[in-house]
Formats: sequence, structure tokens, C-alpha cells
Amino acid sequence: MKRKLGDLAIIVKSKDSVEKIDRNKYVTTENMISNRGGVSFPSSTVPKQNKLDTFDKDDVLVSNIRPYFKKIWKAPFSGYKSGDVLAFRTKDRDILSQEYLYILLESDRFFEYMTTTAKGTKMPRGDKKAIAEFPFDLPSIDIQKKRSHQIEVIEQKISLNQQINANLVA
Repeated sequence: MKRKLGDLAIIVKSKDSVEKIDRNKYVTTENMISNRGGVSFPSSTVPKQNKLDTFDKDDVLVSNIRPYFKKIWKAPFSGYKSGDVLAFRTKDRDILSQEYLYILLESDRFFEYMTTTAKGTKMPRGDKKAIAEFPFDLPSIDIQKKRSHQIEVIEQKISLNQQINANLVA
């Protein structure tokens, strides 16, 4: 069954006051890594505002600038983000699991859609209204969980191999 992203997920718009920011919990487009590489901490920049955008554990963060770089990360903890990073969360996890939302958003199809509907030329930005219209097939929750688990296992193996390679280089 075809559904629209905006019907089942939201772009989180929460802010919170902060006295001192932990650079290991601040996500910007600069410390997000291209081609689904996650995030490199600590952040090199820290904002000076006392009210910042927030994200929660398991939110899916996507860079809204130059979407063709495919910067995405599923947060293992709560933290703060710049305004150029979108945080996605499902409205009802009994209909669309957060894990399946991540798989959906990390797909080439989503990034191609985001790129073709982006606004601007030099520094294109995703169009939030168009993103909400992103169409996709919604399988049953059982199939979502099965597919999510399969991809999660593969991504964990990739991550482990990257850590091993980094240790070998060091």
C-alpha cells in the first residue's frame, strides 16, 4: 500500500535550553559523514545560543543541505543538532517502526527524491513540504521488523570491519 512519509512520520521541532553543550552530543552537517557514514564526534563547532534544537535516541537525522551527499545517522543517544539537520520520528510505531523509517530514509530512492525536490542551486536544501510527500510502500509491521533486523546485522558487520581496518592502519 502506497503511503506518504508525512502521514506516518514527523520532522521533530523541539528545542531545549542548554548552559554548556557537550561536543560529543552535537550534530551538524559538518560532522555528518557522506554516503551514510554516520557522525564524527566531537563536533568542531559549538553554537553560542542558549536554546538549541534537540533529538532523541533512535531519531533518524538527515542533513538538509546538499542531500546528494547522503548524510544520515540513527541516533544511539539524545542530544542537540543544528537547524540544517532534520530529525525524523514515527508518529505510531505500531504502523511504521523507527527502524524501518531509518531503512526507508537511507535508501537511494529517498535521497534521489530529496535531491530532485530540493530548493536552491549552490547549496540546495531539502524542501520539507516535498519530503512529507515522499511516497513509499508500507509492508506489515512484521515484515518491517524482519527487513530492519537483516539490514541492521549487515550494518553492524560493516561497522566492525571499519573498526578493524582503522586498527590495522594505526
